[in-house]
This record gives sequence, C-alpha cells and structure tokens, in this order.
Amino acid sequence: MAEISDYAFLGDCQGAALVSSDGSVDWWCPPRFDGPSVFARLLGSAGGHWWIRPHGQYTTSRCYLDGTMVVRTDFRTQDGVLRLTDALSLGIGERGHQIGLSSPHVLLRRVDAIAGTAQVAVEVAARPEYGLVSPTVSGATTGIEISGGADRLTLTSDHDLTVDGSLVTGEFSLAEGESAVFALHHRRSTDPPTVPLDGRAALRDTIAAWRSWDRLHQGYQGPYQEQVRRSALVLQALTYQPTGAVIAAPTTSLPEEVGGEANWDYRFGWLRDGAFTLKALWVAACPDEAHRFFDWMAESVGAVEAEDHVPIMFGAGGERDLTEHTLEHLEGYRDSRPVRVGNDAWRQKQLDVIGEVIECAWVLRDQLTELSPAAAGLLRSLADRAADTWREPDAGIWEGREGQRHYLTSKVMCWVALDRAVKLAGLLDAEAKVPRWSEAMAQVRTAILTEGWNSSSTAFTGAFGSDHLDAGVLVMPILGFLPADDDKILATVDAIERDLVQDGLVQRWTRAGDEGAFIICSYWLVQALALAGRVDRARQVFETVTARVNDLGLLAEEIDRRDGRLIGNFPQALSHIGLINAAWTIGQVEAAGTKRVGG
Repeated sequence: MAEISDYAFLGDCQGAALVSSDGSVDWWCPPRFDGPSVFARLLGSAGGHWWIRPHGQYTTSRCYLDGTMVVRTDFRTQDGVLRLTDALSLGIGERGHQIGLSSPHVLLRRVDAIAGTAQVAVEVAARPEYGLVSPTVSGATTGIEISGGADRLTLTSDHDLTVDGSLVTGEFSLAEGESAVFALHHRRSTDPPTVPLDGRAALRDTIAAWRSWDRLHQGYQGPYQEQVRRSALVLQALTYQPTGAVIAAPTTSLPEEVGGEANWDYRFGWLRDGAFTLKALWVAACPDEAHRFFDWMAESVGAVEAEDHVPIMFGAGGERDLTEHTLEHLEGYRDSRPVRVGNDAWRQKQLDVIGEVIECAWVLRDQLTELSPAAAGLLRSLADRAADTWREPDAGIWEGREGQRHYLTSKVMCWVALDRAVKLAGLLDAEAKVPRWSEAMAQVRTAILTEGWNSSSTAFTGAFGSDHLDAGVLVMPILGFLPADDDKILATVDAIERDLVQDGLVQRWTRAGDEGAFIICSYWLVQALALAGRVDRARQVFETVTARVNDLGLLAEEIDRRDGRLIGNFPQALSHIGLINAAWTIGQVEAAGTKRVGG
C-alpha cells in the first residue's frame, strides 16, 4: 500500500478522490465527501481501485497544473513518456467565485503519449459502499454500465475495454501524439440515466474553471506565496459548494499512528474548521464564502437555546446525527483498525467552538455587513452561551474521549467569543447585551490568569490544576488574550519549545508518547514566535515544517516524529489553514518592522 504522502487530491467542491503516483485511484466518494466510497483500496484490499499505467518498468514525476486541482503524472519508460492527467469534473462552462455548484460527479482521466510509444494497461474494479458491493458490469450503448447497491456508474472511453466479471480491463498502444480519454460518471439509482459528457471538453473546462477561480484570488502579497496559493486551492476544494460547509479532510480512518486505533472519520463540517478556513481564505485574499458559511451554520445549528450544548459538527448537507460505526471487512490502512464511518465527537460539548465562530465573524466583518437575521441571531446566542457556560468543563479542542476537563483553550475561546461579540454588538443589534458580556469576559479572564498559570511548570498549562503542557495554549497571543511579549507567554513558549518540540515539530501535549507532531501546532508556534519578534526562529520552524509537504504541496494532519512520514487524514484542512496563517503573520510582523528578539 502506498504511503499517505504518495497520493494526489482531486476535488470538485462536492466530493474527493485520491490517486497514487503510479496511477491508481484508491479513494473516491461521490456524490459528496461523506458519501460511501466507490474506490477504497486506501483502506483495504476489498475496497476497489482504478489504475492506468504503462507496461513494464517506469519512473514517475507529477505536479498540479498551475492554478488548479488537476494533477499530471509523467511515466518514463525505456520506450517513451506517457502522461496521465486526472481531475474531477467541475462542469462545463463553470467559472468565477463559486466553482463546483454544478459538478456532474465525473472522474476524468486522459492519457497522452508525449514521446516514443507506450503500452497502456487499464483496470477498473469499482466496489461501491466501501467494498461491500461487487457490482454487475455490462456493455451498453452509453458505455460500460456498473451497477451495485444504490450506485450507478457509466464508464466511457474512446478505446476498447473488456468486461471481465466485475472488472473492466484494457490494453492498447499509444504512439507519440496519440491519446485516450476516460470518464467515469456516477449517479444514484434514483437519478435519471447518465448523458455521457465529452471527456476532452470537460477536462479543458475543468482546468479553465480552476484557473479562473485562481486568477480572482491572487491578492496575497506576503512571504511564501506559492505555498499559500496551493493551500488556498486545497481549502476551496474542501468546501462543499451546495451548502457552504467546509470539510475537515476528504478521508476517514487514516491513522494518527500506523497500526494504532486513533482512526477517525473527518469527512464532515466542523464549525471550528469552517471558521478557521474562512479566516485563512480571507488571509489568502479569497473571502467569497463568508455569507454562505454563516447561513449554513445558522440553518444547521438551529436554536442554540434548545440544545444541551452547541453542536460542533455536521454532515456536508447539515445533518446532525453522525453516529459512528466500524467497517469490519476492511483491514485498514496498513492494518490500522478499526475503519470508522461517522464520528461520535458530534455528541461532545466543546466550548472553544463558540469563540472560533465569533472570531471568524469579527475577522470577516467587512464582508458581513448585512448578516441574515438567522446568522445574527446565532452569533448573539453563541455569545450568551459563552457567558453562561464558560465555567463548565468540556471535551476540549482535541476531542478527547477520556472525560471532560476545564481546558484552558476552551476558556480562552470563551473570552474571545465575548470580546468579539462586544466589538460586533452594533452589527448584531445587541448593544443591550454588552454590559453582561463584558462582565463575563472579565470573569473568565481573571480565572484564566489565576487558574491557568502553573508556577511549577512556569507556563500556562493545558487545563486548570494541571501541570501538563498543551500546544493549544499557543493561541493566547495569536488571538490577543495577552501580548506575545508578555513574560508569562514568553515563558510558556519556551516551555513548549523545550518539552514538546523536536526538530521544529510540535506534539500536542506532554506524555504523548509516540504520537505524531500535530502540524497546526507547529504553525501556531511560528505565529507566537513571530509576534514576539523572534522572526528568524519563526521562519526556521515554518520552513522545517513546510518542507514536509509531499511533492504536490499537500499536508496530512500529523508528521511521524520518528521517520518524518505524513500520517493522519489527508489532506488536512487545519494543516493548510495553519500554513496560510503562519506565513501571513510572518509577513505582517516583518512589514511592521518589529524588532527581532532572540531567534
């Protein structure tokens, strides 16, 4: 099985596919990110795949076409060069801000002989519902029809293919200048029959649509522009356009530790991740989705007063119940069991999400001058909830399942919620609430300063009464709770660097054992260092972490500190959010001429 970093991410702003460097599509979940897979060999041999590659020995190189999420792979053989171009179709004629609204749910693959000749081999083993279904395959006038469970697939090609039981295979030769195009159309059994599209035209239109979006969003002028630009494209591809939901990652059960059990389904819209994403896209000069996200959030959350706690996550369409279950027939990525579908974290109380959502509204206030009544009402309710519940324990930002605690990051984010709500009171038509919010804000601040500081650790620690460090507290200077050059913040950063950092890679907490380094934590460290004036050290950490991207500029959730491999779900929105924000912070500090200290 390929390394996680060996995969390219294809997106159509509704679903996602992963294709390996040797031309195998090992993951595809149409028609939306959290739908059952058609190909899932990524998680087990029964999951299904679609590979296209030359016969014999070859070497490969690949890249994204500039300004797109379309990947090009070159296979070099002793007889020539074969080029494979892969994409999820965005729909013919789609341009502008909201690409992906009319995705036809088609996987496009084009093969070109660039030099010499090549013998091409094709194998399609579709296995719907995570490999539970072995489909019926037959020829038809529209192409090859693949039917199983609730899924219907139509494969079209300009070269002859053979049906072999539940497989589709093909072998043919291409000489220099010749090409072959394949299109795999997906629909549900209740949808009308597919009208096959022109694969060549659809690929051209998809490239043009991505580039049109990219041209409209090139306002970022800070350092590390290419990395920020690629990350912005990834975040856009992780946005489910029909609703505005932002997906945390397009995969499930890629392990935090290979062979371990920390394998979670991330194909859902966390309010936290969505808020973080909109802030990062604002930094990257892509602030188009603000109204749609807040409206989706308001519709999904509903009346906060009627809930035991603020819901933290939803399905891409706004679904509430994401009950978790396991797929026993799949052995998991490199025997990392269990393979999970759904995520029981939807039941958790996580107070930090309140602050992240209102902070996002504050950052995007210039784009939110006319909030819908539902969105404004939600933000008012969230601020009230912060004032009412900040004293309560919760599951925290890391979604631990070992019980609730008084996590410091959750308290800080309640303070952020109240601070930003006071500043947004005019926009929210909530001036009468300001005295109450201000009083609660002062109370939570006092509690953090007195109960969050641990004198024996000389640091703000992860929870009240704890001596364990937690990299999440790095958000304190980033969000302005205390200045970055405050003595206690500097001491906390120094303690984290001493105890949680190895070669620039940051673990989430002390006593984490062999757990990998959480990528966003390293980028938070970059921001804290830069804001404290330690810009040289900030750049050093940024470049150390960013050097771990794969050859396409993609980041997973974590980095294995033992061997440097990318681990966890992939690509991970939070990691790319961290990259964008860290690069921007470095640029802001340098532009302001902040004096460099230490480093």
